[in-house]
Formats: sequence, structure tokens, C-alpha cells
Amino acid sequence: MTEPPVSRRERKKAQTRQAIADAALALFLDRGYDHVSIRDIAEAADVSTATIFKHFPGKEALVFDQEEGVDAQLIAAVRERPDGQGVLEALRQHLIDTWLPIAAHPQRREFVDLVDSTPALRAYAERMWARHTDTLSTAIADELGVAHGNLACVTLARFVLEVPVLSQGQKDHRAA
Repeated sequence: MTEPPVSRRERKKAQTRQAIADAALALFLDRGYDHVSIRDIAEAADVSTATIFKHFPGKEALVFDQEEGVDAQLIAAVRERPDGQGVLEALRQHLIDTWLPIAAHPQRREFVDLVDSTPALRAYAERMWARHTDTLSTAIADELGVAHGNLACVTLARFVLEVPVLSQGQKDHRAA
């Protein structure tokens, strides 16, 4: 199945969003999160501050610009897996295909240090991770036909979401 063509307007919006996110991350890594203003980011991305807020709800969201689609990807990994493939294997494949390459990115350590050293970002990341855990555990529970909040489903979701962290420092990122 092919994707419908994306309009010129949608491509332009996506390019603007990416330019803003790239400028923000470069400034945050260079100066530190607390020493960068929205105005600094707007100037670096050659957009207005209003344009930034059209694309991102707040400064913290600029750091986690790729998180918007994570919930949908996690649900799809569980619900749209091939016939005969178990939930655990589908999630393993999803991690190998999408998250582990990100974990191996050369700037990953700088990014993690930025988040860890900034209380506002750390708190935002924790809220975001809790949301992903809820989304994934609910999808797993639905697939297995058990109640939402089932401890085994929540535990599996937490483990899956921690695999990129667990794989840090491993020669083979598939080890976790």
C-alpha cells in the first residue's frame, strides 16, 4: 500500500518544524537548555516566535521533537504485527528497527547529558515516558485480552521502553 502524496504545504510545514527542532537542539547542546530563549531559537531557524509555538507546545517539546509519533508507533508494533508473530517478538523487532539506531547515534550521549542535567527536561521526559508506558501496556493488554493496568503488561511495557537505556555501552545493541 502506498502513502498518499504529501502536499507542498505539508512538506513545507514539516521542513519548518524540522529546521526549528534542529536549531533548538544545536543551541541547547552548545549553550545549555537554560541559556537559550525561544527568541534565540526563532532567530537561528529564521522564523518568528509565533511560528515556533504553532509547531511546538513549549520549550521542552523542542528537545523531544520526535516523540509526537511514538505512541502511534508502539500501538502499531503491537496491533499490526504479522500473523503468527507474538507481541514480544513484534516489540523486539520494533526496537531493533527504530530505537536502537537512535541509541547508537553519535550525539546521543550529549542529548542524554542535556536531559539529565536540566530538571525541567528530566521532568518532561518522565511524564512522556509514563504516557508511553500507559499507551504500550494498554495495547498489550488489549491484544492479550486482559484488564488494562495488568501488572505483567505494565512490566513488559516498562522493560521495552528501557531497552535503549539498557543497551548503552553494549557492543551489540541487540543484547538487551
